[in-house]
Amino acid sequence: MIEVMGFLTPFIVYLCITLLHFFLPGRWVVGYVDNPNTGQKLRYRLNGRLVLLASIGLWYTLGYLGWVSWGWLYEVRWSSLAGACVIGLVYSLASVLPYPSTGRSFPVDFFLGRPENPQFRDGHIDAKMWLYLIGAVMLALNVLSFAAHHHLTYGNESSAGIFVSAALVIYFILDYLTFEKVHLYTYDIFAERVGFKLGWGCLTFYPYFYAIALWSTVDLPNPEQPVWWPYLSVGLFFMGWCLARGANMQKFYFKIQPDKSFLGITPETVTDGERTLLVNGFWGLSRHINYLGEILMASGIALAVGYPGAIWPWLYPLYYVVLLFPRERDDDRRCAAKYGPLWQEYTSRVKHRIIPYIY
Repeated sequence: MIEVMGFLTPFIVYLCITLLHFFLPGRWVVGYVDNPNTGQKLRYRLNGRLVLLASIGLWYTLGYLGWVSWGWLYEVRWSSLAGACVIGLVYSLASVLPYPSTGRSFPVDFFLGRPENPQFRDGHIDAKMWLYLIGAVMLALNVLSFAAHHHLTYGNESSAGIFVSAALVIYFILDYLTFEKVHLYTYDIFAERVGFKLGWGCLTFYPYFYAIALWSTVDLPNPEQPVWWPYLSVGLFFMGWCLARGANMQKFYFKIQPDKSFLGITPETVTDGERTLLVNGFWGLSRHINYLGEILMASGIALAVGYPGAIWPWLYPLYYVVLLFPRERDDDRRCAAKYGPLWQEYTSRVKHRIIPYIY
């Protein structure tokens, strides 16, 4: 019976998150992507941070009342993952089949997607932002449940590193949902279509794989790392956060107010008279300094659990390397085709792709 309830758990949780997203108050913002039907910028209704806090409140209340154990999501993690796999697959099919082919083969269309920016209920729910919200909140609940399981198992002998790692993941999620508007200007929103990659990725991969550092270590005893270990992990994480958040914020302000300085950095650009590219500040360090930030944040989360010799926690930062390095190459080709000689001038000014002075 517990396996059946575990399998159904993501169905229930995803429904609750969707209802909270729909009924809780939100703010309407104008995005970066054009509506192909009107030519106007798409509008988005955002309330991710409020949905996250409400969901955590519900999780805590259910545990406090004894209705659902705080460690439930860890206890049913495998059957819950199976349920999420089914949801992700069904959603991907439902997102692709009703739409016309892009001219590619069906397997390619299924993986990369067909619709570009579907919205529902008069824009109250945007498919891409909903997917990221579901994944982020479910990841937060998984992480909290995994950490609770560790505490319930070991009590006073618990590892501080588990709670540090969990706190860093929660901060990562809270930061993302606090700056939802900024992410309307990122690659996923304006360049990708909705299909298996985005649908299954957000509904299945994101909320479960991103917790792998904790998934693989919460049943282990305290590794008794030195007192400075958590500080090293937190320092590495926030070094990455400064790069990723700083780069994304600088680009965001440049897109909406091109002449405005950010953190005292006055924009320097190259232009062909019609299009303009930013070449200083964070974006003068490398063409995708934010990717380096993401990798460093993931490394801090993996390091915090206190088992540096274990393979499983390091799959999280390795995933970012495998994802982002090819993405940078794809983005480079796309921008070279889009900007032509201007892109050549830009790359002559900003020579490194991701890691300053190295790559």
